[in-house]
Amino acid sequence: MRNYKKYLAAAMSAAMVAGLAVVPAQAEEATGKVYYLNFKPEQAEQWEELAAAYTEETGVDVQVVTAASGTYESTLKSEMAKSEAPTMFQVNGPVGLATWKDYCYDMKDSELYSYLKSDDFALKGDNDEVLGIAYVIETYGIIYNKALLADYCALDNAVIADASEITSFDTLKAVADDIQARKDELGVAGAFTSAGMDSSSDWRFKTHLANLPIYYEYQADGIGSTDAIKGTYLDNYKAIWDLYITDATCEPTMIASMTGEDAAAEFALCEAVFYQNGTWAYGDIQGNDVADEDLGMLPIYIGVEGEENQGLCTGSENYWCVNSKASEEDIQATLDFMAWVVSSDAGRSSLANDMGFVTPFSTFTEEYQAANPLLDVANEYIDAGKTSVAWCFTTMPSEEWKNGVGSALLEYAQGTGEWDSVVTAFVDGWAAEVAATAE
Repeated sequence: MRNYKKYLAAAMSAAMVAGLAVVPAQAEEATGKVYYLNFKPEQAEQWEELAAAYTEETGVDVQVVTAASGTYESTLKSEMAKSEAPTMFQVNGPVGLATWKDYCYDMKDSELYSYLKSDDFALKGDNDEVLGIAYVIETYGIIYNKALLADYCALDNAVIADASEITSFDTLKAVADDIQARKDELGVAGAFTSAGMDSSSDWRFKTHLANLPIYYEYQADGIGSTDAIKGTYLDNYKAIWDLYITDATCEPTMIASMTGEDAAAEFALCEAVFYQNGTWAYGDIQGNDVADEDLGMLPIYIGVEGEENQGLCTGSENYWCVNSKASEEDIQATLDFMAWVVSSDAGRSSLANDMGFVTPFSTFTEEYQAANPLLDVANEYIDAGKTSVAWCFTTMPSEEWKNGVGSALLEYAQGTGEWDSVVTAFVDGWAAEVAATAE
């Protein structure tokens, strides 16, 4: 996402926005109610607190329900079928919008849209309607413990002398292999945290890791989406997956029972050097054994030519939508609440300071910037001129496709399946899901 630097830099600037309304004028007269189906379980408590604060301030009833990890799409389908359906929900990008566009209210004239700094962060309809608005910009890669990696570099015959030498898959693998072989000497349980494949963790691999072969195929073919993925870089996908499950804190046969909390704890307690995750993971790491100054992040190298110029994976899959099927009163109440979230002191403080979000809204002035060392790392790659990897996984055909890839990855790791099954799930599964969606 080459434009990310411009918008992230702007999001962190001190430019003041005049005339921000602490409470939207319409909210004072609102007679409707708000039901937000939240996508992010890690921010459930903060959203509930914001809802309560808004209700206390305006008298408008705001209900927040949070879908369990990995179940958002199925929960949304279930909730939309009810008489009291969500008035505010989210889609993950163009594919999600295609499913829900008939339920998306045009926010072109909304106060929220007026705060959006670029249309790059809006999902548009066929007639230029604003059907979705991104509310957070995020970055992911391979988070690493600088102190532990420095300790490794100080060992006799270490593969590298400094973390800056890791600019390719070959070097990453050589380092991880050596750390794994010398884990007792280094005092860790493994080079990488466990690659848990339960629903709290498998998205890191069936979605975020799978983004890399898709991104490079799109780059090679000069496209932004496809109805028929070719799987050009699936050997590279296999190489990085093999590394994750081999140089790890647990045996590959155990990953079915490992969770996202396990991986976060292993990294936070200095039991592993590397941890694939994103800027949002800072909340799970801070306050434990890894100091803020020891947090670094590497690009996810998979062995592609020119990857030394690769940056981190940056984008958004979090787009707010308003239910067009709701009553006029509920739609207006929802639009008012959304505007308040991104313009009031309470809302901006919660998103920036409590949730740790970088947002694409002009209302987030200097005093409302997230304190997150992983965001600083993301900026460093951009400043160094590295090419950010776009979030192509928003073009994955369906959640069912992701699940098929995830199941095949797990069976391969456990030794109950072959890599060919992953290829089949990836390529044939893609075509099948595109066809099923078109029916």
